[in-house]
Amino acid sequence: MIPLWLKLAFSAMTLVVLVTYWFRYGPINYLWFSNIALIGATIALWLESALLASTMAVLVVVPELVWALVLAIRLLTGWELGGMLGYMFDRQRPLWLRLLSFYHLPLPVVLVWMVWVQGYDARALPLAAVICWIVLPLSWYLAPVERNINWVHGLFAEDKPARPIHPLLHLLLLMIGMPLLFHLPAHWLLERIFAALG
Repeated sequence: MIPLWLKLAFSAMTLVVLVTYWFRYGPINYLWFSNIALIGATIALWLESALLASTMAVLVVVPELVWALVLAIRLLTGWELGGMLGYMFDRQRPLWLRLLSFYHLPLPVVLVWMVWVQGYDARALPLAAVICWIVLPLSWYLAPVERNINWVHGLFAEDKPARPIHPLLHLLLLMIGMPLLFHLPAHWLLERIFAALG
């Protein structure tokens, strides 16, 4: 059902990204939801798993679309959104390393395509929430503040995250807010769109 060329091409992209990130940033970088979804999407392609593809789509489609929109706005206008995506324009990082982050563009496309081909599995919503509730505390506990993985130490900026509230309260609000603002809308849209097409 899923063509072999897509499995191979996507797997090659995933391998390059993960190996590079391992040596540049260490395995802690895999806690970013985008990297988790990249790994999950690759496995879903090979297993042709509707549940795994649906879960990864619910987990990251909304933030990945926000990533693409913020990047487009920054490229077109130069306007920065609270330091979000600052790393993409950091000239101290090699250009090739910054270009690797463009995997954020095909990732949601491939996930939504898999859901379209295989169908949407509604169990994705609770699974995405559980992943979120496991990964956010791990990110808070394991990642240093300056890495700010999944923005658990403050919003957006990596090197100087804003901390207007108590760190644990910030973490709790993220654990409530991400499922409500990201996962629930993605679930609602995917369920309705692909139920209508089916």
